[in-house]
Amino acid sequence: METRQVAPKKKKSKPPSEGLLSEGIQLQERYKILGIIGIGGMGAVYKAQDLRFPGVMRVCAIKEMINTATDPQVRQMIVRNFEREASILATLSHPAIPQVYDYFTEGSRSYLVLEFVDGKDLEAKLAEVEGFFAEDLVIDWAVQLCDVLSYLHNHKPRPIIFRDLKPSNIMLDVHDRIRLVDFGIAKLFQSGEKGTMIGTEGYSPPEQYRGIAEPRGDIYALGATIHHLLSKQDPRLEPPFSFHERPIHDSNPTVSRDLVEVINKALSYDINERWGSAEEFKRVLMSLPSARGLNSGRARDTGTFKGSGIVKPVWRFACEDEIRGSVTYSDGRLFVPSYDSNVYALDAEDGEFIWKYPTEDGVASKPWVSDGMVVFGSIDKLVYAVDVDVGELLWTAPTKGRIYSSPYGRFRHIFIGSDDHRIYAIHQGSGREAWTYPTDGEVRARPLITEDAIFFSCQRGIVYSLNLNSELRWRFRARRGILASPVVHEGYVFIGAMDRNFYALDIRSGWAAWRYRAGGVIASTAAVYDDLVFFGTADNYICALDAQSGRVVWRHETEDQVTGSPSVYEGNVYIGGVDGALYCLEAKSGDLHWQYQTDGPITGAPEIVDDVVYFGSSDHYVYALPA
Repeated sequence: METRQVAPKKKKSKPPSEGLLSEGIQLQERYKILGIIGIGGMGAVYKAQDLRFPGVMRVCAIKEMINTATDPQVRQMIVRNFEREASILATLSHPAIPQVYDYFTEGSRSYLVLEFVDGKDLEAKLAEVEGFFAEDLVIDWAVQLCDVLSYLHNHKPRPIIFRDLKPSNIMLDVHDRIRLVDFGIAKLFQSGEKGTMIGTEGYSPPEQYRGIAEPRGDIYALGATIHHLLSKQDPRLEPPFSFHERPIHDSNPTVSRDLVEVINKALSYDINERWGSAEEFKRVLMSLPSARGLNSGRARDTGTFKGSGIVKPVWRFACEDEIRGSVTYSDGRLFVPSYDSNVYALDAEDGEFIWKYPTEDGVASKPWVSDGMVVFGSIDKLVYAVDVDVGELLWTAPTKGRIYSSPYGRFRHIFIGSDDHRIYAIHQGSGREAWTYPTDGEVRARPLITEDAIFFSCQRGIVYSLNLNSELRWRFRARRGILASPVVHEGYVFIGAMDRNFYALDIRSGWAAWRYRAGGVIASTAAVYDDLVFFGTADNYICALDAQSGRVVWRHETEDQVTGSPSVYEGNVYIGGVDGALYCLEAKSGDLHWQYQTDGPITGAPEIVDDVVYFGSSDHYVYALPA
């Protein structure tokens, strides 16, 4: 709704049949009109006092819709739109969205009672400012808007598309916080659904003119809004979709080239060339040099980053499908397993593509690299060895089941498990099978080889210890299956299980020296540092236990399950979660240094080399972050 400030009219004793409500009029014998905030084509917005709170001055905003349509169908549509706004707002709970308190109808007028936002909209601020807004200030506003758009686009049970993002619908309150107002044409999103073209010319994306509303339309409108705020070029006064013909630098040459490129991508005519989500748009904005001074201490519902610092990616690389396994660093290269059936070799310094090797199915196996070869397993039931430099096949070794297990190389052999209920020892040079050992279930975890023993687990919940010649030393049975890999430290084998227990097994006998009962299943492979053992749990915690006693040292709560595995570097623990965040925690205290948000679950373990953290996400990207 377009608004402008007007002077209050003289007091009247009752609501008029037409025109604006006057100061002093009461609605529902509860809401006393104090004045007019703004007016539009279908009504006004009033400042009012809620008389149900006589001891305090409870102020609210009342949005009015006057239905003057004579056509019954049009009249009914107008009422439906107003009721939809009330229904949408009633389901929302976000600090940037005004709360809805009440809804009612009197005659031809409908009223929505809302939280009063004391402040000015950005269109008014734009008119007041001399010169241009500072770049970091506009980025801060844009980041806050990305937060609220992300909340709306991920709304359950159906996403909400705002459809009318523009400066006049964005308030800046007295605390300098962004508030998104006027949900009159917001729409519950259903894929493939078309409707009437609606929005504001200049800010609306091209597909919205064809009746298509989807989340990336709001990305376009946000790009148009940022363009307007930085350039002072009102898109309503220009030909539609002409942003690229009138660059920001033409009117404001102080804006950084990096930010201009980010905005131009948001304003792409082709919807598939824009930022894919508000989360992605925000991450890119936060990575800009001019955003480094922004506050990164927002909670997750109002921000991506927590802790004391903002993390800017060194680089990221897009695969064609999810990355569920762990990446491997070796000699300046990063090797990445992907569910697009490829293993990628990338330059670790800049993320540049070197080669990829295709298999017949997805790859979730962490590559093992040594002696000029990269070894990994595939869901196509084969173990592959590929030349590390050029990606040419050296050999394959077949199994009779899918391979999710990661290989472990030692003593010139490759050890790896398969869904065919076997663990394999394969000659590294030739790919010939040396021996196999039958198990009670699928072997999906990575085996561990020490100087004199082999440790591994299976889906039936059994941990095995073998001699190097494949003779059984001992076995331990948990109550449920095991997805985690064993870790050895000072006489113990550490491993978590789906029975919610984390076990410390005596390395000689397999007896449980102690166990820790978590609130959820444990699929995370542990890491050990300075006599502390770290792992994640499905009840949304990252845990640190005393390695000798199993005593809890600290727990850090996340926003979803933690099935990823931790890595420790320079006194910090790095671990990813199903919430899409990579967490950096101080190992001794559990204090959060920072978290970096991706658009998909992180289920592998990060690889950390020379102060850079490498990891993959189910959002298809490989990331390199400063440690």
